[in-house]
Amino acid sequence: MTKPILPGAAIGVLGSGQLGRMFAIAARRMGYRVHTLSPDQDTPTGQVADVEVTASYDDLDAVSEFARRVSVVTFEFENVPAPTAEAAARCAPVRPSGSVLHTTQQRIREKSFLTKGGLPTTPYREVRTLEGLDRAIAELGCPAVLKTAAFGYDGKGQFRVDAANSAPEAWNAIGKQEAVLEAFIDFDCEISVVAARGEDGQFVHYGAIENQHNRHILDVSVAPARVAPKIAREAVDLARCVLEKLGVVGVLCVEFFVARDGALMINELAPRPHNSGHLTVDACVSSQFEQQLRAVCGLPLASTEMHRPAAMANLLGDLWANGEPDWRAACAFPGVKLHLYGKLEPRPGRKMGHLTALNHDPEEAYRTVLAARRSLTR
Repeated sequence: MTKPILPGAAIGVLGSGQLGRMFAIAARRMGYRVHTLSPDQDTPTGQVADVEVTASYDDLDAVSEFARRVSVVTFEFENVPAPTAEAAARCAPVRPSGSVLHTTQQRIREKSFLTKGGLPTTPYREVRTLEGLDRAIAELGCPAVLKTAAFGYDGKGQFRVDAANSAPEAWNAIGKQEAVLEAFIDFDCEISVVAARGEDGQFVHYGAIENQHNRHILDVSVAPARVAPKIAREAVDLARCVLEKLGVVGVLCVEFFVARDGALMINELAPRPHNSGHLTVDACVSSQFEQQLRAVCGLPLASTEMHRPAAMANLLGDLWANGEPDWRAACAFPGVKLHLYGKLEPRPGRKMGHLTALNHDPEEAYRTVLAARRSLTR
C-alpha cells in the first residue's frame, strides 16, 4: 500500500460538473485543496474549487501540468478520453485507474467484462454495421434498444427499435456508429448500489436505492429501495463482485433492472459518485463524496449508516420555463433540503439541482419530495 494522502494536499478532479462540486465541498471540509480541469469556466466545480483550469481534455501538456500540481487525480465523469487519463497517470496517481475508466466508458467493453465475469446482464448483441443490426434484431427480437457504444448518458445515443424494418432509421439516429442492441426488459423496477472500495480492499456500500426515470433521465431516488431484502442483499453482493473484479479504488455505482420474478440484471456501471447517491449527503453519516475522497487518498472508509430513509428528486431546467422557481415554497417543507449546482443557464433536461426529503418512512419521504418539487411551480 502507498502512503495516505493527508489533509492539506491538493486533489485533482477531471471534469467540472455537479459531481465535482459536491466532491470539492466534501474535500474542502476535510482540509484538502481541490483543483479542477475541464474545457469550461465558471463551472459548478470551479465555483468551489481552489484552482480552476480551463483546458481541453485533448491538451495533454495542460493535463500533465495539472497533474503535476496535485497529489492524486480522480474523475468527475467517465467520458474523459483514455489518453487524458494516461497523461495524468504519468505525473500523479489516478484513482480509479485508467483501466477502470477504459472498461466502463464504452458499452461493448463493459458488457464484455460483465459477461466474462459471469455477472448477469440484459441480453445484448454487438453492432458495428447496418447488416449487423439486422442480424441482432433477428436474434433478440423487438422491441429492443439500440445504444451507442461510447459517450451515451441520460438517454442520449439511444433509439428504441419496435420493428425489424425500422433498423435503417435506428442506425441513422445513432450516427451509424458502433453500438449495442439490448433486449427490451419488462422490469418491475430499477435499483442501484453505490459502493466504495479502498486500496486495501475495504468495501462499504449504501444498500439498494430505488430509481425512477423520466425521459431516460433519473427523476426520483428512494433509499432504502422498496424491494425484498433478498433482492437488496443480492444487489450488494453483485456490486462488491464488480468492484473487486475491476480493482476499483474509489466509488462506483452499479445500476440494475429488477425483473418481475426478482432476478437482477446489471444495466450500467458508473465509476464515480452517482446521481442516485446524492441523498447520502443529507441521509447518511458519510456521503458518497466523502467516501470517494477517503478512497482515493488512502484513508479508511467511513460509516455509511443512514440516519433515516430519504428520497431525492432531480430539478431540471424545465422548472425555469415560466421564471425562477419558488424556492421559498420548497424550503417550507420540514425535512426537505435544497441543493443547487450553480449552473448559469437552465435548459430543458439539464440537471440544475435536487431536493432531498428525510422521513422515518421511505414512502412518506417519497411523497414529500414530490410535493416539494411541485410547489416550485405553482
